[in-house]
Amino acid sequence: MTALANLFRTTAFKLSLAYLLIFSIGAGVIIGWVGWNVRRLLDEQIAATVEAEINGLSEQYARGGIRVIVDVIERRTRQPGASLYLVTNFAGQAIAGNIAQLPSGVLDQPGVRETTYERQGELGVERRALARIFLLPGGFRLLVGRDLEDREALRRVFSRALLTSLFWLIVIGTIGGLLVARRVLRRVDGMNDSVRSIMSGDLSRRLPLSRANDELERLAINLNSMLDRIVELMKGLREVSDNIAHDLKTPLTRLRNRAEEALRIAQTPDEFRGALEKTIEESDTLIRIFNALLMIARMEAGSEIEGKTDFDAGDVARDLVELYEPAAEDAQMRIETDIGSGLTVHGSRELIGQALANLIDNALKYGASPNADHPSIVRVSAAAEGGQVLLRVGDRGPGIAASEREHVLGRFVRLEGSRSRPGSGLGLSLAAAVARLHNGEIRIEDNAPGLLVTLVIPAAAAPPVQTDKTQADRTQVDKTNERNEKTTVETAR
Repeated sequence: MTALANLFRTTAFKLSLAYLLIFSIGAGVIIGWVGWNVRRLLDEQIAATVEAEINGLSEQYARGGIRVIVDVIERRTRQPGASLYLVTNFAGQAIAGNIAQLPSGVLDQPGVRETTYERQGELGVERRALARIFLLPGGFRLLVGRDLEDREALRRVFSRALLTSLFWLIVIGTIGGLLVARRVLRRVDGMNDSVRSIMSGDLSRRLPLSRANDELERLAINLNSMLDRIVELMKGLREVSDNIAHDLKTPLTRLRNRAEEALRIAQTPDEFRGALEKTIEESDTLIRIFNALLMIARMEAGSEIEGKTDFDAGDVARDLVELYEPAAEDAQMRIETDIGSGLTVHGSRELIGQALANLIDNALKYGASPNADHPSIVRVSAAAEGGQVLLRVGDRGPGIAASEREHVLGRFVRLEGSRSRPGSGLGLSLAAAVARLHNGEIRIEDNAPGLLVTLVIPAAAAPPVQTDKTQADRTQVDKTNERNEKTTVETAR
């Protein structure tokens, strides 16, 4: 009983009842309108037939008087049919015809009217007729009409058709509504079971899918996608927590040991000052790591980018190359460029610049050629390809094994060859987050020799209006480069 009650309470069943009511009203209106039009058409045909007979009898009366009309009516009444005739004298007594009884006063009102009557030979059986009363000279009255039995039979047929249609419509609609409601309720119950499992902690459970491709199917697909995203964010949160617990423990311990060593060993103001400077330097490193983690978390959570605009990615690449040329010279490396023009993208100039700066910084730190006979070159290129802007940074270093290329995009990932060098393992992770935030991606490939990292960003729909760069624009670019230099996070491979 509870299951049946649940079926009646479902939205699908209520919608079925609503459609049933609408269809019933529509069917009633259509059948009623058809019946009314058929009745009107029959009435017009009967009236036309009566009018024609009246005209014919009038002509007979004009030629031969009342006796001729009586003879004609007597002949016609002996023929089977629905025609009705009656001739009375001035006193209302019947002279000829097949009508035995009329309501009082009917013959006193000339014109067309619908009335009841009793036919000769069928006394006591009341029928309906459409008749016209015509006054003749001498006080005679002539009634010519048609029996409406056919019309009434047609009305009964339409009434039965309407009632039968409504009955079967209600029966079929109710059964169909219950079947639809049962099917929908079964799917909704399956979704509810999955939701209860998810709420109890089984985050691997998903809403069941079918092949219906209806609104419930699309809802389930979107909810499953949302659950996948939630699981991904929770996994990232756990990874961040674990990484913070493991990777930040070492610098915090080192920071504490240095402070403790300074308290134990330092004697002079210079020694205390040196200890404080090392402590501040270590604190700045921790702050940069925390800032990078917060930035990656915001980007992976899909936060809206502030300051989005159309800009030329080639200009950003050229500015960063100019910024890192002194660092390349210090590392005895050379930066080569192949940067195109008109590389318009829509997004955050600062974030994309920071991601590219991380790639260049990594190439300078870890991209030195292991062969002393070959020069250490970092190649920075930018080009448009297939509706995308590709920002590439290639080096001639040892590269990364193919099996490790997806792994290095995670947070705090440092490969064995780079653990002895400064870095936190967040640079590539930050660049990948920036790419995803701009609906792009990071590609890590073999540069034969070395490593080739490509930042892929969708191109803007239309290039920005080219204007002369003012001194204010130059100042803004310089400030962006300065921020990029301060916040660039090293990635170890």
